[in-house]
Amino acid sequence: MDIKYLRLVKTITEEGNMANSSQKLFLTQSALSHQLRELEQQLGFKVFIRSRNRWKLTEEGEELYKMAKEVLHTIQHRLSSIKQIQSGAKGVIKVSTECYSFYQGLPGFIQKMGLLYPDIEVDLVLEATHQPISKLLSGAIDMAFVTSKPENELLTNIPLFEDEIFALLHKEHGYNGKEYLEAKDFNDVHLIIHSFPLETVSVYEQFLKIHKINPIKISAIPLTEVALDMVNANMGMVCMPKWALRSFKLSEDIIFKRIGSNGLRRVHYLVVRKEDRQKKYIHDFISNVEEEFISIKPSSTF
Repeated sequence: MDIKYLRLVKTITEEGNMANSSQKLFLTQSALSHQLRELEQQLGFKVFIRSRNRWKLTEEGEELYKMAKEVLHTIQHRLSSIKQIQSGAKGVIKVSTECYSFYQGLPGFIQKMGLLYPDIEVDLVLEATHQPISKLLSGAIDMAFVTSKPENELLTNIPLFEDEIFALLHKEHGYNGKEYLEAKDFNDVHLIIHSFPLETVSVYEQFLKIHKINPIKISAIPLTEVALDMVNANMGMVCMPKWALRSFKLSEDIIFKRIGSNGLRRVHYLVVRKEDRQKKYIHDFISNVEEEFISIKPSSTF
């Protein structure tokens, strides 16, 4: 059915007469009557009961009017959405991060974004965690949080903050008396990580690998609570930034040790495609990310 017929039914019903309807639709009364006859012939039933002062819907016409309202409302809503997309105010942002610590803070941030920007939809893409840059370049995601700045002319890197990774040990661990941990100290420890591959683990990629050190045992424990319980039982070591542990209640038996004499620091970047950088919804998201995460300090304590 042509949309013009739906507009015709809706207008006549709401205006109540041919004179007002013809003015609203910019048609002569003769043209309007002709369109109505065409519609009724197509449908095989009367839409209106005609009277001199008022046009009243038939029972079938009532259902047609309801449909006309729903269809025309949907069309108007979708057209408005298209205009918003064209203006860059609306869009879907697919986000991933190579640092699992970020996943603890992102859901709350995304919820806040949903309240502030209801036209921006944010999706977390967990499966892109191990290959965020390649997924970004392929278009599978739109943004990535990384700790190594990629050098690619198609990408823009936005530094967010610097943090420091500490080793978490039980106070009865043999390294308790050390001021900081050296690379060789990791030779005989049970290192607990979130997941493999090791190339996605900062302490390995930025510290142990450089010194050609491989811990005697490495276990992947995806649940931070379980990993902390193991440390509290003196069954291994976890390496994490302090800010990522704010939502956990740590045992007083767990201590922090710096990694290396100068500490193991890293910079977190938000990476986006250059061609998307100026889209309004992308710009709004980035601005809020910068505001949200700028408060994270590497020296923060509990």
